Amino acid sequence: MSESSPGVGGLTFDKSRRTRPPELNVFAALVLITVVFEVLGRVLMDNSFLFNTRDNVDAIFNEQRLQIIILQVSIIGIIALGVTQVIILGGIDLSSGSIVGATAMIAMSFAQVAEVNGMPNPKGMFLEQGWVDLPVIIPLLVGLTCGVIAGGINGLLIAYTGIPPFIATLGMMVTARGVAKWWSKGQPISFPTDSYAAIGAGMTPVFIFIFLAVLFHLILKYTVYGKHTYAIGSNEDAARMSGINVARHKVLVYVIAGMLASLAAIVLSAKNLTAQSGMGIMYELDAIAMAVIGGVSLSGGRGSILGTVIGALIFGVIISGFTFLRLDAFYQEMVKGAIIIGAVVLDQWRQRQNGGKA
Repeated sequence: MSESSPGVGGLTFDKSRRTRPPELNVFAALVLITVVFEVLGRVLMDNSFLFNTRDNVDAIFNEQRLQIIILQVSIIGIIALGVTQVIILGGIDLSSGSIVGATAMIAMSFAQVAEVNGMPNPKGMFLEQGWVDLPVIIPLLVGLTCGVIAGGINGLLIAYTGIPPFIATLGMMVTARGVAKWWSKGQPISFPTDSYAAIGAGMTPVFIFIFLAVLFHLILKYTVYGKHTYAIGSNEDAARMSGINVARHKVLVYVIAGMLASLAAIVLSAKNLTAQSGMGIMYELDAIAMAVIGGVSLSGGRGSILGTVIGALIFGVIISGFTFLRLDAFYQEMVKGAIIIGAVVLDQWRQRQNGGKA
Protein backbone atom coordinates (compact mmCIF):
# COMPACT_ATOMS: atom_id res chain seq x y z
CA MET A 1 0.00 0.00 0.00
CA SER A 2 1.49 3.33 -1.05
CA GLU A 3 2.04 6.08 1.47
CA SER A 4 -0.18 9.12 1.10
CA SER A 5 -0.77 12.37 2.91
CA PRO A 6 -3.91 14.49 3.17
CA GLY A 7 -4.25 17.39 0.77
CA VAL A 8 -6.62 20.23 0.02
CA GLY A 9 -10.30 19.38 -0.34
CA GLY A 10 -9.87 15.77 0.76
CA LEU A 11 -7.35 14.95 -2.01
CA THR A 12 -4.35 12.81 -1.15
CA PHE A 13 -0.77 12.96 -2.36
CA ASP A 14 0.55 9.58 -3.47
CA LYS A 15 4.37 9.50 -3.28
CA SER A 16 4.50 6.50 -5.61
CA ARG A 17 3.09 8.59 -8.48
CA ARG A 18 5.79 11.23 -8.35
CA THR A 19 7.75 11.47 -11.61
CA ARG A 20 11.34 12.45 -12.14
CA PRO A 21 12.12 15.61 -14.10
CA PRO A 22 12.40 14.69 -17.80
CA GLU A 23 15.82 16.37 -17.94
CA LEU A 24 17.06 13.79 -15.44
CA ASN A 25 16.07 10.97 -17.78
CA VAL A 26 17.85 12.67 -20.68
CA PHE A 27 20.97 13.14 -18.55
CA ALA A 28 20.85 9.46 -17.62
CA ALA A 29 20.80 8.63 -21.35
CA LEU A 30 23.84 10.88 -21.86
CA VAL A 31 25.73 9.07 -19.10
CA LEU A 32 24.72 5.67 -20.49
CA ILE A 33 25.88 6.51 -24.03
CA THR A 34 29.19 7.83 -22.68
CA VAL A 35 29.71 4.64 -20.66
CA VAL A 36 28.97 2.50 -23.73
CA PHE A 37 31.65 4.30 -25.77
CA GLU A 38 34.07 4.02 -22.85
CA VAL A 39 33.52 0.26 -22.60
CA LEU A 40 33.77 -0.22 -26.38
CA GLY A 41 37.00 1.77 -26.42
CA ARG A 42 38.51 -0.34 -23.66
CA VAL A 43 37.44 -3.63 -25.27
CA LEU A 44 38.00 -2.92 -28.97
CA MET A 45 40.85 -0.41 -28.94
CA ASP A 46 42.47 -0.74 -25.51
CA ASN A 47 41.97 3.00 -25.13
CA SER A 48 39.75 5.31 -23.10
CA PHE A 49 37.06 7.49 -24.65
CA LEU A 50 36.68 9.89 -21.73
CA PHE A 51 39.83 9.65 -19.63
CA ASN A 52 43.40 10.66 -20.37
CA THR A 53 45.77 7.74 -20.97
CA ARG A 54 48.91 9.67 -21.92
CA ASP A 55 51.68 9.76 -19.34
CA ASN A 56 53.03 13.10 -20.54
CA VAL A 57 49.74 14.91 -19.85
CA ASP A 58 48.79 15.73 -16.26
CA ALA A 59 44.99 15.50 -16.48
CA ILE A 60 42.33 13.00 -15.49
CA PHE A 61 39.98 13.58 -18.41
CA ASN A 62 40.73 13.83 -22.09
CA GLU A 63 40.23 17.59 -22.15
CA GLN A 64 40.82 17.86 -25.89
CA ARG A 65 37.99 15.43 -26.67
CA LEU A 66 35.65 17.16 -24.25
CA GLN A 67 36.36 20.51 -25.90
CA ILE A 68 35.75 19.04 -29.35
CA ILE A 69 32.45 17.51 -28.24
CA ILE A 70 31.16 20.83 -26.94
CA LEU A 71 32.58 22.87 -29.82
CA GLN A 72 31.10 20.75 -32.60
CA VAL A 73 27.55 21.05 -31.23
CA SER A 74 27.68 24.66 -30.08
CA ILE A 75 26.74 26.28 -33.42
CA ILE A 76 23.82 23.95 -34.14
CA GLY A 77 23.00 24.23 -30.45
CA ILE A 78 22.43 27.98 -30.89
CA ILE A 79 19.87 27.15 -33.60
CA ALA A 80 18.32 24.50 -31.34
CA LEU A 81 17.64 27.12 -28.65
CA GLY A 82 15.33 28.95 -31.06
CA VAL A 83 13.83 25.74 -32.44
CA THR A 84 13.05 24.64 -28.89
CA GLN A 85 10.92 27.72 -28.30
CA VAL A 86 9.11 27.23 -31.61
CA ILE A 87 8.27 23.61 -30.80
CA ILE A 88 7.14 24.46 -27.26
CA LEU A 89 4.85 27.03 -28.92
CA GLY A 90 3.31 24.20 -30.92
CA GLY A 91 5.05 24.98 -34.22
CA ILE A 92 8.00 23.77 -36.24
CA ASP A 93 10.80 25.52 -38.13
CA LEU A 94 12.36 23.90 -41.19
CA SER A 95 14.00 27.09 -42.44
CA SER A 96 16.80 27.59 -39.91
CA GLY A 97 19.45 25.75 -41.93
CA SER A 98 18.74 27.80 -45.04
CA ILE A 99 18.69 31.01 -42.99
CA VAL A 100 22.20 30.05 -41.88
CA GLY A 101 23.32 29.79 -45.51
CA ALA A 102 21.77 33.10 -46.59
CA THR A 103 22.92 35.02 -43.52
CA ALA A 104 26.46 33.68 -43.73
CA MET A 105 26.80 34.89 -47.33
CA ILE A 106 25.29 38.33 -46.68
CA ALA A 107 27.04 39.00 -43.36
CA MET A 108 30.43 37.88 -44.66
CA SER A 109 30.15 40.19 -47.67
CA PHE A 110 30.04 43.14 -45.26
CA ALA A 111 32.94 41.79 -43.17
CA GLN A 112 35.62 41.60 -45.86
CA VAL A 113 39.02 43.27 -45.84
CA ALA A 114 40.11 45.63 -48.61
CA GLU A 115 43.46 43.99 -49.28
CA VAL A 116 44.87 40.47 -49.17
CA ASN A 117 48.67 40.19 -49.16
CA GLY A 118 48.93 43.78 -50.33
CA MET A 119 46.62 43.26 -53.29
CA PRO A 120 42.92 44.20 -53.68
CA ASN A 121 40.66 41.51 -52.22
CA PRO A 122 39.94 39.13 -55.14
CA LYS A 123 36.63 38.10 -53.59
CA GLY A 124 35.55 41.53 -52.38
CA MET A 125 31.81 41.79 -52.92
CA PHE A 126 31.60 45.53 -52.28
CA LEU A 127 35.19 46.52 -52.96
CA GLU A 128 34.24 49.12 -55.58
CA GLN A 129 31.66 50.67 -53.26
CA GLY A 130 34.26 50.94 -50.50
CA TRP A 131 32.24 48.80 -48.06
CA VAL A 132 35.29 46.94 -46.77
CA ASP A 133 37.20 46.98 -43.48
CA LEU A 134 33.93 47.96 -41.80
CA PRO A 135 33.49 47.87 -38.01
CA VAL A 136 32.37 44.43 -36.84
CA ILE A 137 29.04 45.84 -35.66
CA ILE A 138 27.98 46.37 -39.30
CA PRO A 139 28.05 42.71 -40.45
CA LEU A 140 26.59 41.72 -37.09
CA LEU A 141 23.59 44.02 -37.51
CA VAL A 142 23.19 43.06 -41.17
CA GLY A 143 23.25 39.35 -40.29
CA LEU A 144 20.81 39.64 -37.39
CA THR A 145 18.50 41.72 -39.57
CA CYS A 146 18.41 38.85 -42.07
CA GLY A 147 17.23 36.56 -39.27
CA VAL A 148 14.61 39.05 -38.11
CA ILE A 149 13.20 39.38 -41.63
CA ALA A 150 13.11 35.63 -42.28
CA GLY A 151 11.66 34.82 -38.85
CA GLY A 152 9.18 37.67 -39.13
CA ILE A 153 7.91 36.40 -42.48
CA ASN A 154 7.53 32.91 -41.01
CA GLY A 155 5.65 34.24 -38.00
CA LEU A 156 3.36 36.54 -39.99
CA LEU A 157 2.41 33.79 -42.44
CA ILE A 158 1.67 31.33 -39.64
CA ALA A 159 -0.10 33.74 -37.32
CA TYR A 160 -2.21 35.77 -39.78
CA THR A 161 -2.85 33.52 -42.79
CA GLY A 162 -3.44 30.19 -41.10
CA ILE A 163 -0.75 28.43 -43.13
CA PRO A 164 0.57 25.39 -41.25
CA PRO A 165 4.06 26.00 -39.80
CA PHE A 166 5.43 23.08 -41.78
CA ILE A 167 4.43 24.65 -45.11
CA ALA A 168 5.37 28.23 -44.21
CA THR A 169 8.85 27.34 -42.99
CA LEU A 170 9.35 24.87 -45.84
CA GLY A 171 8.74 27.73 -48.26
CA MET A 172 11.22 29.90 -46.38
CA MET A 173 13.74 27.05 -46.43
CA VAL A 174 13.66 26.96 -50.24
CA THR A 175 13.59 30.75 -50.60
CA ALA A 176 16.48 31.42 -48.21
CA ARG A 177 18.62 28.78 -49.90
CA GLY A 178 17.92 30.47 -53.22
CA VAL A 179 18.98 33.82 -51.74
CA ALA A 180 22.23 32.23 -50.50
CA LYS A 181 23.04 31.02 -54.02
CA TRP A 182 21.92 34.24 -55.72
CA TRP A 183 23.82 36.65 -53.47
CA SER A 184 27.26 35.95 -54.99
CA LYS A 185 26.14 33.83 -57.95
CA GLY A 186 27.19 30.70 -56.05
CA GLN A 187 30.75 31.89 -55.38
CA PRO A 188 32.18 31.61 -51.84
CA ILE A 189 32.93 34.82 -49.93
CA SER A 190 36.15 34.92 -47.92
CA PHE A 191 38.81 37.09 -46.21
CA PRO A 192 36.97 38.60 -43.22
CA THR A 193 38.40 41.22 -40.89
CA ASP A 194 40.21 40.10 -37.74
CA SER A 195 37.44 41.43 -35.51
CA TYR A 196 34.83 39.39 -37.39
CA ALA A 197 37.00 36.26 -37.37
CA ALA A 198 37.37 36.59 -33.59
CA ILE A 199 33.66 35.78 -33.17
CA GLY A 200 34.33 32.16 -34.19
CA ALA A 201 37.86 31.78 -32.85
CA GLY A 202 38.81 29.14 -30.28
CA MET A 203 36.10 28.32 -27.75
CA THR A 204 34.15 31.54 -28.35
CA PRO A 205 31.22 29.65 -30.02
CA VAL A 206 30.91 27.54 -26.86
CA PHE A 207 30.80 30.61 -24.62
CA ILE A 208 28.15 32.18 -26.85
CA PHE A 209 26.08 28.98 -26.74
CA ILE A 210 26.31 28.66 -22.95
CA PHE A 211 25.43 32.33 -22.41
CA LEU A 212 22.39 32.10 -24.67
CA ALA A 213 21.29 28.81 -23.11
CA VAL A 214 21.36 30.31 -19.61
CA LEU A 215 19.62 33.47 -20.84
CA PHE A 216 16.73 31.71 -22.56
CA HIS A 217 16.40 29.16 -19.76
CA LEU A 218 15.76 32.03 -17.37
CA ILE A 219 13.47 33.80 -19.85
CA LEU A 220 11.30 30.74 -20.45
CA LYS A 221 11.11 29.87 -16.77
CA TYR A 222 10.62 33.24 -15.09
CA THR A 223 9.13 35.73 -17.57
CA VAL A 224 5.71 36.41 -19.05
CA TYR A 225 7.15 35.53 -22.46
CA GLY A 226 7.91 32.02 -21.24
CA LYS A 227 4.54 31.56 -19.59
CA HIS A 228 2.74 32.65 -22.75
CA THR A 229 4.86 30.34 -24.90
CA TYR A 230 3.99 27.29 -22.80
CA ALA A 231 0.34 28.34 -22.55
CA ILE A 232 -0.10 28.66 -26.31
CA GLY A 233 1.67 25.36 -26.92
CA SER A 234 -0.50 23.57 -24.35
CA ASN A 235 -3.85 24.94 -25.52
CA GLU A 236 -3.98 27.77 -28.03
CA ASP A 237 -7.72 28.39 -27.67
CA ALA A 238 -7.50 28.57 -23.88
CA ALA A 239 -4.53 30.93 -24.16
CA ARG A 240 -6.49 33.20 -26.50
CA MET A 241 -9.51 33.25 -24.17
CA SER A 242 -7.27 34.10 -21.23
CA GLY A 243 -6.25 37.34 -22.98
CA ILE A 244 -2.95 36.36 -24.60
CA ASN A 245 -2.33 37.95 -28.00
CA VAL A 246 -1.54 34.62 -29.66
CA ALA A 247 -0.77 35.97 -33.12
CA ARG A 248 1.68 38.61 -31.88
CA HIS A 249 3.43 36.12 -29.63
CA LYS A 250 3.85 33.63 -32.48
CA VAL A 251 5.53 36.29 -34.60
CA LEU A 252 7.85 37.14 -31.70
CA VAL A 253 8.90 33.53 -31.15
CA TYR A 254 9.65 32.98 -34.83
CA VAL A 255 11.61 36.25 -34.97
CA ILE A 256 13.75 35.08 -32.05
CA ALA A 257 14.30 31.72 -33.75
CA GLY A 258 15.35 33.52 -36.94
CA MET A 259 17.76 35.75 -35.03
CA LEU A 260 19.38 32.77 -33.33
CA ALA A 261 19.77 31.01 -36.69
CA SER A 262 21.40 34.13 -38.16
CA LEU A 263 23.71 34.43 -35.13
CA ALA A 264 24.74 30.81 -35.65
CA ALA A 265 25.52 31.71 -39.28
CA ILE A 266 27.74 34.58 -38.19
CA VAL A 267 29.62 32.37 -35.74
CA LEU A 268 29.97 29.58 -38.33
CA SER A 269 31.28 31.85 -41.10
CA ALA A 270 33.66 33.56 -38.67
CA LYS A 271 34.94 30.18 -37.50
CA ASN A 272 35.50 28.91 -41.06
CA LEU A 273 36.79 32.29 -42.32
CA THR A 274 34.57 31.84 -45.37
CA ALA A 275 30.90 31.67 -46.34
CA GLN A 276 29.37 29.31 -48.87
CA SER A 277 25.83 28.97 -50.12
CA GLY A 278 25.67 25.35 -48.98
CA MET A 279 26.29 26.19 -45.33
CA GLY A 280 23.68 24.98 -42.87
CA ILE A 281 22.28 22.10 -44.93
CA MET A 282 20.42 19.70 -42.62
CA TYR A 283 21.12 21.91 -39.61
CA GLU A 284 17.40 22.40 -39.04
CA LEU A 285 16.86 18.64 -38.65
CA ASP A 286 19.79 18.28 -36.26
CA ALA A 287 18.45 21.19 -34.20
CA ILE A 288 14.96 19.65 -34.07
CA ALA A 289 16.49 16.31 -33.11
CA MET A 290 18.47 17.91 -30.26
CA ALA A 291 15.27 19.45 -28.91
CA VAL A 292 13.21 16.27 -29.22
CA ILE A 293 15.95 14.13 -27.66
CA GLY A 294 16.05 16.68 -24.86
CA GLY A 295 12.41 16.04 -24.03
CA VAL A 296 10.64 18.79 -25.98
CA SER A 297 7.23 17.51 -27.06
CA LEU A 298 6.40 17.87 -30.75
CA SER A 299 2.80 18.46 -29.65
CA GLY A 300 3.87 21.64 -27.88
CA GLY A 301 3.59 22.91 -24.34
CA ARG A 302 6.37 20.85 -22.82
CA GLY A 303 10.16 20.97 -22.84
CA SER A 304 13.06 23.06 -21.60
CA ILE A 305 16.27 24.71 -22.70
CA LEU A 306 18.19 22.54 -20.24
CA GLY A 307 16.88 19.40 -21.90
CA THR A 308 17.88 20.71 -25.32
CA VAL A 309 21.41 21.43 -24.08
CA ILE A 310 21.70 17.85 -22.83
CA GLY A 311 20.28 16.62 -26.14
CA ALA A 312 22.99 18.59 -27.94
CA LEU A 313 25.65 16.97 -25.76
CA ILE A 314 24.23 13.53 -26.63
CA PHE A 315 24.68 14.41 -30.30
CA GLY A 316 28.24 15.52 -29.64
CA VAL A 317 29.10 12.38 -27.72
CA ILE A 318 27.70 10.16 -30.49
CA ILE A 319 29.63 11.96 -33.23
CA SER A 320 32.86 11.99 -31.21
CA GLY A 321 32.34 8.38 -30.13
CA PHE A 322 31.97 7.12 -33.68
CA THR A 323 35.07 9.06 -34.70
CA PHE A 324 36.91 7.58 -31.70
CA LEU A 325 35.92 4.07 -32.79
CA ARG A 326 37.02 4.93 -36.37
CA LEU A 327 33.66 4.10 -37.87
CA ASP A 328 32.53 5.63 -41.14
CA ALA A 329 30.50 8.83 -41.08
CA PHE A 330 27.37 7.28 -42.63
CA TYR A 331 26.91 5.18 -39.48
CA GLN A 332 26.45 8.45 -37.61
CA GLU A 333 23.53 9.37 -39.86
CA MET A 334 21.92 5.95 -39.33
CA VAL A 335 22.24 6.21 -35.57
CA LYS A 336 20.98 9.81 -35.50
CA GLY A 337 17.93 8.76 -37.51
CA ALA A 338 17.23 5.89 -35.12
CA ILE A 339 17.63 8.19 -32.11
CA ILE A 340 15.21 10.74 -33.57
CA ILE A 341 12.58 8.08 -34.23
CA GLY A 342 13.10 6.60 -30.78
CA ALA A 343 12.76 10.00 -29.13
CA VAL A 344 9.49 10.72 -30.96
CA VAL A 345 8.12 7.27 -30.09
CA LEU A 346 9.04 7.87 -26.45
CA ASP A 347 7.34 11.27 -26.55
CA GLN A 348 4.14 9.73 -27.95
CA TRP A 349 4.23 7.03 -25.28
CA ARG A 350 4.60 9.65 -22.54
CA GLN A 351 1.63 11.57 -23.92
CA ARG A 352 -0.53 8.45 -23.91
CA GLN A 353 0.53 7.69 -20.35
CA ASN A 354 -0.28 11.22 -19.22
CA GLY A 355 -3.60 11.09 -21.04
CA GLY A 356 -4.48 7.81 -19.35
CA LYS A 357 -3.66 9.18 -15.91
CA ALA A 358 -5.72 12.28 -16.63
